[in-house]
Amino acid sequence: MSAYHGSTDPVGAAASGRCPRCGQGALFEGWLKVKPSCLACGLDLGFADSGDGPAFFLTLLGGVVAVLVAGICIALGLPAGAVALVSILATFGAMLAALRPAKGLMIGLQYKYNAGEGRSS
Repeated sequence: MSAYHGSTDPVGAAASGRCPRCGQGALFEGWLKVKPSCLACGLDLGFADSGDGPAFFLTLLGGVVAVLVAGICIALGLPAGAVALVSILATFGAMLAALRPAKGLMIGLQYKYNAGEGRSS
């Protein structure tokens, strides 16, 4: 992976599911699996290792969403069972919707800042 020097915004492109170098090729095959390389520009995507970062941040955000949704449901006077059901479904849905863009965001940041494993000289 070379350092970022292009005119394409790698973070925005990757968060949209596109190659961080050219912004044209698809970043993912399937829902969350990263392609081995970009079909448009040939970028080797082997560097892309977002690990558990997206899931960790979305879990934190999901807790906030659950509390807000539960608070709204309680303020509306819904029964406890309905509050629990709505909170769980809203949190799960929000996390599923945000997981792919969050993973793309992490990969775009890795590409832009040439991040990788620590190296000793």
